[in-house]
Amino acid sequence: MRLFIAVLLSKNLVDPLIRSMHDLKTQGVDGNFVPAKNLHITLAFLGEVEQPAAVKDVMKAVPFQPFRVALTDPVTMGGHLAIGVKGNQKFKSYVNALRAELDKNNIAYDKQKFNPHVTILRKPSYKKPYKLVIPKEEMTVEKISLMKSEEKNGKPVYTEIFSVKA
Repeated sequence: MRLFIAVLLSKNLVDPLIRSMHDLKTQGVDGNFVPAKNLHITLAFLGEVEQPAAVKDVMKAVPFQPFRVALTDPVTMGGHLAIGVKGNQKFKSYVNALRAELDKNNIAYDKQKFNPHVTILRKPSYKKPYKLVIPKEEMTVEKISLMKSEEKNGKPVYTEIFSVKA
């Protein structure tokens, strides 16, 4: 089962991101826009996991208090267009503790430097420069989700299979 640990976005972040994606389309930007229901912040990408119960145990073991995150600037990451995310010290501390607990329990994950973002477009294509307006929005994170990723009809489908709440 292909898994990742993520923050699902609140409506007050999703709606303006959808407007930004629509604005890109009107400027002639093309590519694989991320569906609204798939917008998220990945905290740890785990890949193929045989025993999701071990990941659930890790998530339960890491103390979690609500924290704030805010959208920042556009970033290009490996052929993807994303919106950067900044958080307070509680956010950084939680991610560090989560990854340390994954390490302690020998659960493999992508160990690239944590660079919080929300991917909005894969394989962008455009003929002229575009302007991306980033909504100045933030949210309080009160839940962390374990997500299953699968492909259906050639499209990624993300399903929450477990969560921890503050």
